Amino acid sequence: MLESGEHFFEGVEKLLEIWFEESSNGDDDLRNISRTDWENVLSNVNCEIISTSKNDIIDAFVLSESSMFVSKRRWILKTCGTTTPLKCLAQLLKLAEANGYNVVADLFYSRKNFTRPEAQRTPHQGFTEEVTYLDSIFPNGRSYCLGSMNLECWYLYTFSRSDIKISPQLKTGEKNFDSDPDQTIEILMQDLDPETMGIFYKNKFDNANGATVKSGIDTILPSMHIDDFLFDPCGYSMNGINDKGEYMTIHITPENQFSYVSFETNVALSNYRKLINQVINTFKPGKFIVTIFANKCSLAYETMKELEVEYSKGSHWKRTDMQCCNFPSYNLLFAQYSHAEKTGDNL
Repeated sequence: MLESGEHFFEGVEKLLEIWFEESSNGDDDLRNISRTDWENVLSNVNCEIISTSKNDIIDAFVLSESSMFVSKRRWILKTCGTTTPLKCLAQLLKLAEANGYNVVADLFYSRKNFTRPEAQRTPHQGFTEEVTYLDSIFPNGRSYCLGSMNLECWYLYTFSRSDIKISPQLKTGEKNFDSDPDQTIEILMQDLDPETMGIFYKNKFDNANGATVKSGIDTILPSMHIDDFLFDPCGYSMNGINDKGEYMTIHITPENQFSYVSFETNVALSNYRKLINQVINTFKPGKFIVTIFANKCSLAYETMKELEVEYSKGSHWKRTDMQCCNFPSYNLLFAQYSHAEKTGDNL
């Protein structure tokens, strides 16, 4: 438990992603949902909208606790601290239905194990509680734990359309659904380099752009249009979007006692090794987890096996765990690394 007066912030995020079945009306679009409605949804999560950016394909929201992304039929919410993202699901599904989407095609809820789980609010006080809550809405969902349950692990809950009625209002899906190419890589970093983390304090830079440029975040995926925010007294969030509708998001909790950085993108690459190296070299963590999701239409789908082999060559990182999962529509690679004696410059 927290000692009286002790400061702590849970950087570990809860990630919720929903794909809706394509509607028969080509004008249906989740981006038609108003900002007021989104603010009402987020009030159940206990966070607020700070900034927005958008293009013809995707809307991106920097939140008081991380980010939200909205495209035609996909919704992503990523929140840290003691937020309660699962509590907004009922309202989100009603809004989606009002905008033409009454079938959930795929749902993913994931998070790393919390640093201080006792500080969380219901229904996030444990993964069992989260699963029970999700099962009440999504019959036939599946829950998984990857990694070591008594050390470092990553939890995942998935639901895929299977002609299951979610509620009397939500109709069953069609089996001949054609998926769009989809892939997501997430890099979750802890025990960060103190000098690098010092960049993300308000007494170092007056604005977020200074921290973005100094750290090299702007060079990780140069095609991204960046919307960044530097918190007071410390902390950093950014969203990046490009003309293809791809996104990138980074969130930084820089305090030395519980430093945490998350990187996530759905940029389509046939191999993610170079990107992972760049992210790790930017933030210099002591340990990190990589997860990669890719569906059968994705460039990354057939290269994930190759990627797991390349990870272990000429590295100053020790791989402490690796697992692969094959789902009906997606492959998942989970890998965990800690810093070892330096024997090379790259992963």
